[in-house]
Amino acid sequence: MHKGGKLTLRLHPDDNVIVARAEMTSGTEVSEEKIASRDRIPFGHKIASVRIDAGAAVRKYGQIIGFASRSIQAGEHVHEHNMSMKDFDRDYVIGTDVKPEPAVPIKEATFQGIVRPDGSVATRNYIGVLSSVNCSATVAHRVADLFRGDALDEFPNIDGVVPVTYGGGCGFEVGGEGYCRIMDSFAGYLRHPNFAGILLVGLGCEDCTVDAVVKRSGLRTGPLLEAITIQDTGGTPKTIKRAEAIIREMLPAANRIKRQPVPAARLIVGLECGGSDAYSGITANPALGAASDRVVLQGGTVVLSETPEIYGAEHLLIRRAVDREVAERLIDRIRWWKEYAVRNGGELNNNPTLGNKAGGITTILEKSLGAAAKGGTTNLMGVYRYAEPIRSRGFVFMDTPGFDPPSVTGMVAGGANVICFTTGRGSAFGFKPVPSIKLASNTPLYQKMEDDMDINCGPIADGQKSIDGMGEEIFRTILAVASGSRSKSELHGVGDYEFVPWQIGAVF
Repeated sequence: MHKGGKLTLRLHPDDNVIVARAEMTSGTEVSEEKIASRDRIPFGHKIASVRIDAGAAVRKYGQIIGFASRSIQAGEHVHEHNMSMKDFDRDYVIGTDVKPEPAVPIKEATFQGIVRPDGSVATRNYIGVLSSVNCSATVAHRVADLFRGDALDEFPNIDGVVPVTYGGGCGFEVGGEGYCRIMDSFAGYLRHPNFAGILLVGLGCEDCTVDAVVKRSGLRTGPLLEAITIQDTGGTPKTIKRAEAIIREMLPAANRIKRQPVPAARLIVGLECGGSDAYSGITANPALGAASDRVVLQGGTVVLSETPEIYGAEHLLIRRAVDREVAERLIDRIRWWKEYAVRNGGELNNNPTLGNKAGGITTILEKSLGAAAKGGTTNLMGVYRYAEPIRSRGFVFMDTPGFDPPSVTGMVAGGANVICFTTGRGSAFGFKPVPSIKLASNTPLYQKMEDDMDINCGPIADGQKSIDGMGEEIFRTILAVASGSRSKSELHGVGDYEFVPWQIGAVF
């Protein structure tokens, strides 16, 4: 990745650590900082640029990311062995970074979208077979399998028949928090414009009944929304046969669509990161943030999520909150997560995974500061609970777990019609019914997993592209994919198993 020039990156003048642009051996001269490495420094890892006394703050991005657990000499590798995390006060100052409303863009951007009869805009045109409980999941997959291969050749405008299944659906406290999250996820999928039609399949005796799911969505059954149960239909073979007939009846109507120019203001872009490394917060995430600002400038919506992974950076988002109510909703979600972690014998400070740490991320503060960059620089206009319908325009936040599938499930249930997914370690993520664009944070990853990556953000670290220039490239890719161009995950058919609603609470 590194070919001459500076060996390290300094992200902020106030930082006391720098980032290795290539692996270094002990004794490597870092001329730009007038130090020499005292250890082997892996690619993307931190090096102390000055002496850091025991207990002193370690700073990256101009922010505190941890504290020295012992005295650290200039040139030393800074990681788990000499840096730790502890809680400290972060000022929750509301709205100090709020900006005036952005000017109307000089040229309105558009994409080729699908306008549904209710006025909602789709980026894909699927028929879904949604199981309300795991007991009907096999039936849903068997039905979808009947429409693979050349089965849809007569219906070229249909992107596919996709099974939407998961591992729960029963054993809840009906009306409890866990039950409501699952039901809201189902309801959001029934309403999602990327489904031209949905067949809901249940067993018949589960807590998440098909009738309750339809009622929760606010919709009514009809030619493009049907609900059946295995028990009422007479067993597995009969249900598969009946479901096949229902889907075949939907096909002609679902095929009668035409893409047309739609303002970029109709985009709802879900922002996700997974398998992050130290370069995620330097290249891919801020570049996606630059693209997010472009979507917002066009009047569209971008959705930041993963509450455990903005912990430690929430004060920066609170400064951008457009009013006190928005700020208080975010603060409330952070408090809930702290209590939730304690109730389950954990702590938010322990979030970075083994892969994150191997990639150079040491603490949740460091991870969160990088992750929050996906949200760009515009005002925070709203904070939503999991799977809640997204009504605001602009930059918003949704409360989700950090695990990719349930996080994206919540955003899609809320209405996201494109997903942008950054990664530094690598990911094979895809998600139906919404296209997922994957962004590599570094060039070695892109070269190794080019079949899975849509965009290489590594040239930012290489000094070949600017963050803003890469943001423009990402924005143009979003428009192209929203218009029907296939992302890498779509070309591989990935996305049939990633519907994973956030399940909390007791299962009886």
